[in-house]
Amino acid sequence: MVTAAGTAKDADDDGHATGAEAAREAVREDGRAPGGRPPGGGPLPRPLLRAAVELYLDLHAHPELSGHEHRTADRLAARLAEHGCTVTRSVGGGHGLVGVLRNGPGPTVLLRTELDALPVTEATGLPYASTTPGVMHACGHDLHIAAVAGAVAHLAATRDSWRGTVLVVGQPEEETLRGARSLLTEGRLYERFGVPDAVLAQHAAPLPAGTLAHVPAGGPPLMAGSLAVEAVLHGRGGHAATPHLNVDPVLMAAATVLRLRTVVAEATAPAEQAVLTVGSVRAGERGNITPDHAELSLTVRAFTEEALDRLAAAAERVVRAEAAASGAPRTPEFTVTARSPALRPDPALTARVRRAHEALLGPGRVLDLAGSAATEDFPHFASGGQSGDAGPGGSAGAVPVAYWMLGTTGAGPWRTARAGGTPVPPNHAPGFAPDVRAALPVGIGALAAAARQVLDPGPAGSPEAAS
Repeated sequence: MVTAAGTAKDADDDGHATGAEAAREAVREDGRAPGGRPPGGGPLPRPLLRAAVELYLDLHAHPELSGHEHRTADRLAARLAEHGCTVTRSVGGGHGLVGVLRNGPGPTVLLRTELDALPVTEATGLPYASTTPGVMHACGHDLHIAAVAGAVAHLAATRDSWRGTVLVVGQPEEETLRGARSLLTEGRLYERFGVPDAVLAQHAAPLPAGTLAHVPAGGPPLMAGSLAVEAVLHGRGGHAATPHLNVDPVLMAAATVLRLRTVVAEATAPAEQAVLTVGSVRAGERGNITPDHAELSLTVRAFTEEALDRLAAAAERVVRAEAAASGAPRTPEFTVTARSPALRPDPALTARVRRAHEALLGPGRVLDLAGSAATEDFPHFASGGQSGDAGPGGSAGAVPVAYWMLGTTGAGPWRTARAGGTPVPPNHAPGFAPDVRAALPVGIGALAAAARQVLDPGPAGSPEAAS
């Protein structure tokens, strides 16, 4: 396991700094990413890393839910403008933003980061833990933002070595699977800012900090396709003392949830990977009142569009059948609120990016990754926001995309978990706590190195490199 690099004086055995100031100091004196060669021919400047850490700490302490990312967007926009980007706000009608860094003629590369946090109560005990009750950056989007800002700072500072245009997209509402399509369709992202030659993104994952992971060429999709559903079951409310006069939607919902848990087993072949999760059940206010409706929120995940359609149809049959069996006075509502296809990174682009990452960190720190039932709306950047499954040869549509995982687990927690102790808290868990000292420098270097695989080289002093 890779140990966390840094000069922090008060780090504990878990690989996390015990104070926010220690986290700020936790970059190596030479400014290098842990164990690797920095991109652009020289070490990452220490002020750049310090600024990225400070941005991360601030964002982590002030998370914002999907659709409410105004402060987060403000912070990212300010950093991008500071590094020479022209920033456009409210792209797509929400808090989406686009930064444009032009550096002469050449290809265009799009770097995407998400802005939103999750409705999770943080339980990390970190000194820079969330100050917003019930809201936490439990998926690592704060780390993604800080890495993108650092990568843009580095590219801006070394612009004599590349030519082209860097687009930075700050995407809201990723957790609801609505943000990417909003940017692309309502915000007319590609129409207004140009179709990029490649789109790049990375995601925090409970892998060893200081490592990156790519899906092997010819392997399964990196992530499953998904659809989100809101279902409303209607009953007849009344006094808890007169159940014979009521139609109880709570009981109806309970029966529906249990029956939904069988859908995957009954509607898919044993070798087919699929997941159906009911993540939220909402009904009533008091124990002595039978409410008049219950609401369910569920997600379906699978690796083909056909499987998603089949599972959604089966889930709808269950919802309607349980309502009918309970004598519901009204037909239930079953609404698909968001959908995203499976994520299949472009094989050729991924191979180029992986070689760059191996040159940055060494081959031993760039891992192979199996497909995951996690889901993203990032595939919409490949298809320009259009629906549809990506074919077996690569991403849907004409825009190549590359996507990789950024390890975030410190040496202490990793060793403990490998020895059979406390498991590493995964994304979306209250204890999810990236080791910023090791993960952030690698995240910055990984994005910058990948971007250089798309941009044209521009020798120092080249007139074409001038903006």
